[in-house]
Amino acid sequence: MHIHDPAAREYIRKWIEKPGISHMTSEEKRILLARLVRSTRFEEFLAKKWPSEKRFGLEGCEVLIPAMKQIIDIANSRGVDSFVIGMPHRGRLNVLANVCRRELEKLFNQFNPDMAPEDEGSGDVKYHLGMYHRRINHLTNKEVELSVVANPSHLEAVNPVVCGKVRAQQFLNGDDARGKTMAILLHGDAAYSGQGVVYETMHLSDLPSYTTGGTIHIVVNNQVGFTTDPRFSRSSPYCTDVAKVVNAPILHVNADDPEAVMHVCNVAANWRQDWGKDVVIDLVCYRRNGHNEADEPSFTQPLMYKRIRELPNVLRKYSDQLLTEGTVTKSDIDEEIATFDNILNEAYQKSQAITKMKLTDWLDSPWDEFFECDANKVPILRETPATGTNESVLKIIAEKFSADPPIKVHPGIKRILKGRKKMAEAREADWALGEALAFGSLLMEGYHVRLSGQDVERGTFSHRHHVLHDQDVDGKVYNPLQNLSSSQQKYSVSNSSLSEFGVLGFELGFSQHNPNSLVCWEAQFGDFFNTAQPIVDQFISSGQHKWYRQSGLVMLLPHGMEGMGPEHSSARMERFLQMCNDDEDSKYEGKSLDQQLWDCNWQIMNITTPANMFHALRRQMYMKFRKPLIIFTPKSLLRHPLARSSFDDMTPGTSFKPLIPESRDVSKTKKLILCSGKVYYDLYEERANRGMEEEIAITRLEQLHPFPHSLIDEELKRYPA
Repeated sequence: MHIHDPAAREYIRKWIEKPGISHMTSEEKRILLARLVRSTRFEEFLAKKWPSEKRFGLEGCEVLIPAMKQIIDIANSRGVDSFVIGMPHRGRLNVLANVCRRELEKLFNQFNPDMAPEDEGSGDVKYHLGMYHRRINHLTNKEVELSVVANPSHLEAVNPVVCGKVRAQQFLNGDDARGKTMAILLHGDAAYSGQGVVYETMHLSDLPSYTTGGTIHIVVNNQVGFTTDPRFSRSSPYCTDVAKVVNAPILHVNADDPEAVMHVCNVAANWRQDWGKDVVIDLVCYRRNGHNEADEPSFTQPLMYKRIRELPNVLRKYSDQLLTEGTVTKSDIDEEIATFDNILNEAYQKSQAITKMKLTDWLDSPWDEFFECDANKVPILRETPATGTNESVLKIIAEKFSADPPIKVHPGIKRILKGRKKMAEAREADWALGEALAFGSLLMEGYHVRLSGQDVERGTFSHRHHVLHDQDVDGKVYNPLQNLSSSQQKYSVSNSSLSEFGVLGFELGFSQHNPNSLVCWEAQFGDFFNTAQPIVDQFISSGQHKWYRQSGLVMLLPHGMEGMGPEHSSARMERFLQMCNDDEDSKYEGKSLDQQLWDCNWQIMNITTPANMFHALRRQMYMKFRKPLIIFTPKSLLRHPLARSSFDDMTPGTSFKPLIPESRDVSKTKKLILCSGKVYYDLYEERANRGMEEEIAITRLEQLHPFPHSLIDEELKRYPA
């Protein structure tokens, strides 16, 4: 066994080798049979009603449904009351129907090609949708909460999102033991061994700021990836070998042996609760149809599918076994089938009467108490209040942030703290202090703040220093922003593993669970988001349009040509601008700034002042809705003597400025320059060097999307020349 810990090996050995350990009672066998009936007949019903539709059915691994329900039953009996599920397209409709109890009529309605969502957004194909449901588990008589996270076709991309969502729920519920909320991730065999985000996500599983107390992974091992044989899709003997890097137990089981599957599910659920670590179930099965129902698998796997067509399904096999044992009678089986068939047919009839579909019905974690809605449950748009705060609060934060810590720090840190103190006394803030004032003020108002990414504790450019290290005692640290007030909310700041795809996905999931956490991910350099591109493309930029899923995630991307070479310069602003939902013809005419923010898919900013950074971060929590925020952060401006803001720009009545004009005598101005970001300071200094302050005006565009057309129009009117 690959597991290093002798106690863990002995634990697994007892669960596997102890005589009679896998014995099932007659009642347990009947429950298993009933669940197999529902799993099998559901797929058969869909195949009969919609024979030409893609549904990515579960035929060949129908035991997945009883397996998931068994895991939920055991974990629920041991204290888990919430399950967050991430999965690919295969079997998704069956899971929604038979595990999560999605109303069948609403599920069947998704097959109606003419049914468009009545709320805003495009919607998505039925096998990408998520859902949320609370119900009583009749076996344990306890309430259970089930959430399936919506995800795109990008296989395994949802994994870190699910784990981040679980971590957020554990934080919100004070579940520090991580025993009440659990992730279940489903995988395909080819994707599990082939997609790098699988490794990235599993590598987070034991890190203090990312662990969720163990995920149960279920691999639906069809032994083929679309048309590719395992001998061409992986170099390892098993598709699950990647799990060995975290010493996770890997339980291989024949999916045509339902009782053996139930036993490994018992092992997995108990392992997760007893050890708080990941575990993998390898359901060795087959795929009865092609990749989808319209696909012909014999083109590429002729011998495999010749054998598959000869196989009876698992329901027939298990029914025959129980009949032979005398556990059930033929009439018992027929009655179970007839009962569920009636349920399916009644739901189908109801679905024909449905004339409207709402994306809100498919949310994986509704924010019911966050939005103020009208009688039709449509959110009411309210004006975002000013984001300034009392100067007394700013002074408290600045004082704590610059004070000598109760540990022995590096002499260089002492100089930095001394500089901060001098700035605070002058009522000024540089970039690091402006950010700290935003975080600290939100913390003191009761908002949780989470900052994650590579080297964020110190900051890539050694400017932040939110975690101070004792120079004599290993591991002894001090976090000034966690020590502002006895009544403040928790500040979570953590260096991440050297991962972008996995960590950005994790933080996105964290931000989606609850709207009252400011969640920030910072790239070490802006272009490092390259390797997290699927999260940006498939979730952040388009998630609300497809799934009605809001997020207030903040991406901090250091940007600018600062002598670091081409690889560490551009954060590829053009990519983000290309993905904006801007309509250049409308120019948001007649719309308030809040309405523009509501309509946009995300916010793009290239900020030049610490005060605007302060307001941008605080506005994320003050808005009455949530939008992703992409900030192209500076490098040289972190210490630029001109890039400072007065406390006056952060006190009550002040707000974020999408456009920063100059106060000047416009009658003498001959030229107006519109610019964005660091180049403003280059232009400012060059203008001064040439003595052209009266002739040339420079206006800073701080918010690139939604583009502030009306403000620019007003600014241009100031300069008739």
